[in-house]
Amino acid sequence: MKLNPNDNLVIMAGGVGSRFWPMSTTECPKQFIDVFGTGRTFIQMTYDRFRGIIAPENVWVVTSQRYADIVAEQLPDIPRGNILLEPCRRNTAPCIAYVSWRIKAKNPKANLVITPSDHLVTDVIEFQRVISSALNFTAETDAIVTLGMNPTRPETGYGYIQADLQEPSLRNREIFRVDSFKEKPDYQTAVKYLKSKEFFWNSGIFIWNVGTIVNSLRIYEPEVSRIFEDLLPVYGTDKEQAAIDKHFPECPSISIDYAVMERADEIFVFPADFGWSDVGTWGSLHTLAEKDAQGNNVIGTDVKLYETRDCVVHVTEEKRVVVQGLEGYIVAEKDNTLLICKLEEEQRIKEFSAE
Repeated sequence: MKLNPNDNLVIMAGGVGSRFWPMSTTECPKQFIDVFGTGRTFIQMTYDRFRGIIAPENVWVVTSQRYADIVAEQLPDIPRGNILLEPCRRNTAPCIAYVSWRIKAKNPKANLVITPSDHLVTDVIEFQRVISSALNFTAETDAIVTLGMNPTRPETGYGYIQADLQEPSLRNREIFRVDSFKEKPDYQTAVKYLKSKEFFWNSGIFIWNVGTIVNSLRIYEPEVSRIFEDLLPVYGTDKEQAAIDKHFPECPSISIDYAVMERADEIFVFPADFGWSDVGTWGSLHTLAEKDAQGNNVIGTDVKLYETRDCVVHVTEEKRVVVQGLEGYIVAEKDNTLLICKLEEEQRIKEFSAE
């Protein structure tokens, strides 16, 4: 299959969360760990599912300066110059603005997929079909496309996209205009969303051509666009990092949803179903990972469970682990730290990790 040289992938990998503590820490956050015990980290799985549709030299990663070496080690196929380093955190709009102007300086005809680095996709074939279809759509239009996941439950942990399903796009009958974006709802509102059939989970995956996103930022966030427009002469040179270190902190901290998605006119959603999850909690891992007959997730090579049900046991450092008599617990160890915690109390893990 011949790859389109204009198609680019941008992986946003600057997060510092430690929701899977003790496995994930600020030194090595979620996107760089092997949560499922498959031998591939989240960022590696993200890269893997774009194989065959986007060339390695067109893959870009935006991350924190502290994670530059980890990215280079885990994704050795992409050029080191495609790893863009943020000197500080400023949310997703400045992140996307930086990489968009950087790519535009190299190829003004570029078509972009923007994706988080730490999500799960189980049906890669369908995922690639959807991405390729959306890329063809944005290559021919000035549309901004976001992928909406068909909801399977009244989820309160995701934002939602309300679509106008009355009239699909003429260029692609699977793509519809967005009516509105909704914040994470309470349970009763989520039940209404599920019943209405016109609401979809917001995946945080965007597709657009580089001219469209740059022009949108110029209109809706001129303060941000001016910073990166002024840096056009230094992109791709040895002066780029110093200039970014100096000027990136001047950007306001704002998400791409608030900066562009909720304000622009040509916003479309591509409803899809390819087994997506953001795997944001131990509870979601318990739901998604393979279970034994007693409902336990066991990730580790030498684990023995007795009279134990509905637990997550994640121990990968070649130590024998024997568990007896637990129900609904997390058992996880990393770097000489052992966590034993009720699944229902996992929101308190941040308190434990801070002590």
